[in-house]
Order: sequence, then structure tokens, then C-alpha cells
Amino acid sequence: MSVVTMSSSRAVPGPELGESEQLAISLSARLARLRFEEIPAAIVAALGQLAHSLGADACRLIEFTDDGSVACEHSSSAAGPRTPERNPPTPCDAWLFDQLARGEQVAITQLDDLPLEAMTARAQARRNGGWSVLGLPALVAGQVVSALVVEGGRSTRRWPKHLAGRLQLISEILGVAIQRCRQDNALRGSVAEIERLNSRLQADNVCLKEEIKSYHDFDEIVGESAALRIALARLGQVAPMNSSVLLMGPTGTGKELFARALHERSRRHARALVRVNCAALPPTLVESELFGHEKGAFTGAVAMRQGRFELADGGTIFLDEIGDLAPDIQVKFLRVLQEGEFERVGSSRTKKVDVRVIAATHLDLEAAVADGRFRADLYYRLSVYPIHLPSLKERAEDIPRLVWFFINRHQRELGRRITKVPKAVLDALQRYSWPGNVRELENVVERAMIASDGETLQLDDTTLGRRSVPQADVSENLDAVQAAHIEAVLARCNWRINGTGNAAERLGVHPNTLRFRMKKVGVVCPEDRARRQSTAAERRPD
Repeated sequence: MSVVTMSSSRAVPGPELGESEQLAISLSARLARLRFEEIPAAIVAALGQLAHSLGADACRLIEFTDDGSVACEHSSSAAGPRTPERNPPTPCDAWLFDQLARGEQVAITQLDDLPLEAMTARAQARRNGGWSVLGLPALVAGQVVSALVVEGGRSTRRWPKHLAGRLQLISEILGVAIQRCRQDNALRGSVAEIERLNSRLQADNVCLKEEIKSYHDFDEIVGESAALRIALARLGQVAPMNSSVLLMGPTGTGKELFARALHERSRRHARALVRVNCAALPPTLVESELFGHEKGAFTGAVAMRQGRFELADGGTIFLDEIGDLAPDIQVKFLRVLQEGEFERVGSSRTKKVDVRVIAATHLDLEAAVADGRFRADLYYRLSVYPIHLPSLKERAEDIPRLVWFFINRHQRELGRRITKVPKAVLDALQRYSWPGNVRELENVVERAMIASDGETLQLDDTTLGRRSVPQADVSENLDAVQAAHIEAVLARCNWRINGTGNAAERLGVHPNTLRFRMKKVGVVCPEDRARRQSTAAERRPD
């Protein structure tokens, strides 16, 4: 460490030495006891005490970064803390900080002490009427962490070596405290990052478990029909992009499977694919499910919970049955799409996310927009790239391939070994209208496997829920066929719609979707029909 020259002039009074020694001892003990967040205030107080004992204009502690630039500055005078406005630094400060960052002590008593290379600093000091200063860098583990700067002002001050030595000790004590603050901050930052990553990992695990639990379609998209190839071609075009995708098609056509294929072929495949069935969420919990909530936000919110958008940050969110979102949630959802911002329920703090949205619906959203049930601006945001998923009726040539796919999937768990599917069976399956699409086909194949005793797949008249409707009328009486099939399944389930093994699950549709379809095609529970007839009879005049 080199020392810039010290000139002889007015001597510093002797009591300064005793006070500085006492300050060093008490400061070291005090800083060792403090929490790291209390250290900056203690440093400023110590600088004020030191300035008072030295009779100096001010004392400053300059913090340096690893590359030698100034990180921040603590400053105080005998009159109390001050906030110097030195941005950018003056020529004197710029020269001084450069020397200190290199680990050099600086002691300036008069203008002549400034070296020739400090011409700019010399000129400024001359304009200011003089400049006396003592700068003492603090090295920790060979790195300049900070420097103590004692300003003597315009008066000519002498900085004896014995005083500089004691002040050097104080500078190093303060430097060690600064280094401790940095280490504590770095440690806390590391702990916070570990906690964030652990939270993200737990959230991803939850999503993966839900994805595994909800997986019920097939391992690959099966089929080679022209309608399916068109949908797959569009999928391949948009998958690498970040654009929003709207999957449209009847229930049971494999929209979730397409969403998974989109995600796996995107640049976000390393992050989570988070699935939300909008139709299955109670209206009171939709906002909490999508955006999360804070502890105590409502009755039952016993802990903070991340919403699905937060869990999908950096990945993809799949919103199934998007047409069932309530209007007030549509507004908040539009904000997430436009700005990537939302607030948890019970919080005013805005959070930002980077999420790709894949939405799906079996409804005619254009008609919903026209009826005022769906926001037009949200529809246009979602339908950046729409993909129509063909119904099974549109791809009847894929049915034989799908039948064998489902046979191979289920025969081990059912204890069956099916080796033959008669042409008559395939013809019957291809003639059927399939209101439940691929999901219904899987259920029919599974039921046929259960009913088949040998190695040949067998169908009976009840397998497809068929009545005595002439086959020629199938395409002309689609609603009648759907009604007959729904009634047959409901009858076998004792007209129970919800629950495991009941009608909605057997048909492969959501219970709300089944109720909507029943109302559309005129299927009424026998008890309700009898009740209506009884009410009508009571109202009929005698």
C-alpha cells in the first residue's frame, strides 16, 4: 500500500488519539452485536462521533464494488448525518476515489500535496479555496471493500502517522462490518432463491401429479384421416410460437391431448403445463383458482396459495371449456393476456407472469359474443390461431385404428386377449354418429371387451345405446339418436348423472355438459316427467 505525501502544518491535538482509540474499541464491540440491518445506521453514528472528536468538517465511508466503482456512501459531520449530492462525483472526489479503490492511502494537507496527474482536482481545490483530506482504504481478504475519508475542509490540516494508524484501524473495523453486511445479504438472497426454487419445484410437482391423475386420453394422436391431418398440420405450424391458441370442437375430440402436444413441441416444454377445467370450478372459487389468494383473504383461506397462472409462469396454461368463464372473471383474464399482470385475491400487489395460453371450448364462441355472453375483446385475444378438432363422425376412417388402440390399452387390466374384430363390428361402429366422439368410442370398446368372453370383440344392441331407430335415419335424426343413447346410458345408471361410474363419466363428458345436452335433445328424467304431468293435471279445469 503506497501513501500519498503528508505535509507538516498545524498539529492535531493529543486528545484525539485517546478518543479515536476508545471509539475503535467500542465500535468493534458494538458492530459485532448488531444485526446486519442495523449496521448502516451504526456506521453513520460512528462517523458523526469521529467527526466530532477530530473537529473535522465531515467523515465519510465509501463502499466499493468488486470492480472498484463506488457502490454507496455513508456520511456524517459533527452536526449530524448528511446526504452529499455528489452524482456525478466532483473532480476532487473522482481522483480521491480512484486512489482509494487501488488501496492507496491519501493525505492531503495543502494544494501542493496533489500530484501533477491530479491537475483537474488541483484546479477545483484552488477554486474552492483549499482542500485537506485523509483517505484510508480498508482491505478484507485482499479486496478493497471500503474507505474512510476524513475531510478537514479548507483549513490546512496535518495528518500525523500515529493518527492515520489509529484511523486506519477504525476504517478496517468499518470495512469488516460492510463485508459482513454483504455476506449476510448474499446469504439471505441465496436462501430466498432456494425457497423460491423449492416453492416452484413443489408447485411443478403438484401440476405433474394433477396431470398424471387427469391423463385419460391416449399416448399419441391416433389416426390418418384428412380432417385429422389438417388439424395436426396447423398444430405443427403454431407450436413453436408463443401465440395464443384456441382449440374448437365437440366434447370428447381430444382437446387436452392437442394442448399437451402443443406444449411439448413449444419452446416452453421444460416448464409446466397447467390444466384448468373452467366448467368444473365453482363460480366463487374461479378467481382464487386462477390467480391465487393471500392468507385470510376469505373464510377458509388459512394459508397463501399460488394460482394456476403463477404456477404456469414460464410455461403453458390450458384453459378447458373457456366459454364457461363468468363475465367478471373474463375481465381479469383479459388483463393477464394483455399485460401479463394480476393480483391475488386479498392482495393489492401486482404480480407479473410470462404464460402461453391455450384455450379450448365446445361452444360457438362467436354466437356467445353475439349474445353478449362472452367478451368480444377476449375472444379476439384467444383466437389468434384457432384450430378445429374434427369430430369422430368427420374421421370415421380412423375408427378401426382407434378400436385396436383402445383394445391394446385395456386388455391387460381387463384380463382379456382380443385378437379379432369382425368386419360387421367395425361397420357398425363406423355407421354410428358418436355424439361423445373419441371418448365415447373408448367407453364402448371397453364395455364390449368386458362383454366378450373369447378372443373376438362382440357388440350387442345395447352397447351403442341403440333403439329401434332405422340405420338409414341416423344422419337425418342426429338429435333423436343422441337422445336415445343418453336415455339408454342414464337408464343403466338409474338416472344418476354425477359420480364415479355414473352417466356423465360413462359418456365421457362433464356433468354440466350432459345436462345441457339433455335439455337440448329433450331428455327428461321419468320422475320429472311424472311430476310435470301431475302438475298439469291438477291445473286442468274439471
